[in-house]
Amino acid sequence: MPVISRLATIAQLKPPSKTANNMKLLAILASLACASAFVTPSGNSLTRSTQLYEEADDTPSMMGGEAISSLTSDVKTVYSTEEVDSFLPHRYPFALVDKVVEIETGKKAVGIKCVTKNEEFFNGHFPGKPIMPGVLQLEAMAQLAGVVMAGMDGAEPGAIFFFGGADGVKWKKPVVPGDVLVMEVEVLKFNKRFGICKATGKGYVDGKVAVEVAEMTFAQAK
Repeated sequence: MPVISRLATIAQLKPPSKTANNMKLLAILASLACASAFVTPSGNSLTRSTQLYEEADDTPSMMGGEAISSLTSDVKTVYSTEEVDSFLPHRYPFALVDKVVEIETGKKAVGIKCVTKNEEFFNGHFPGKPIMPGVLQLEAMAQLAGVVMAGMDGAEPGAIFFFGGADGVKWKKPVVPGDVLVMEVEVLKFNKRFGICKATGKGYVDGKVAVEVAEMTFAQAK
């Protein structure tokens, strides 16, 4: 039997002298019964429940080591680290090109510098906040330019080029341990008579420019 009907039946069984009081009681109880029947969750409760569902639904799944490693599977090594050493005189702790992955002989190249926490310069730059010095980012691009210049027409076999200057250098973001600095340099011109070469370059981390230089100047050692 419905709640309201039961309440009405109870009221009818009371003595006639108490009819008015019974009717008041009936009205109160009926109101409470109706209110209980139509209670809904508060707006805050619904919002919180929705948020919890969305948070659980948005949890990213792991790609896994194999999938992440395969992202660079199409990048081939043109010059290994040992081959880079055959072009450049730089050695530890100042060898800043790990390998070359693209090259157009005598014109331009793309090289890699893997930055690790074991780099010696991180001991002092800076303790507790390791950042690759900007001048070393520039030096790394200059060394990559050295690999390109080794194949230029008119350059003497085995020639060494000294870093003579840099213009229009800009640092866009810090390079830190764990980053892979992908550098691209291009020779702009080469004066064979005076052994002067001009080049430009950029360094990227995760697809974003970290450092760029409008022009680097090199002089061939005599």
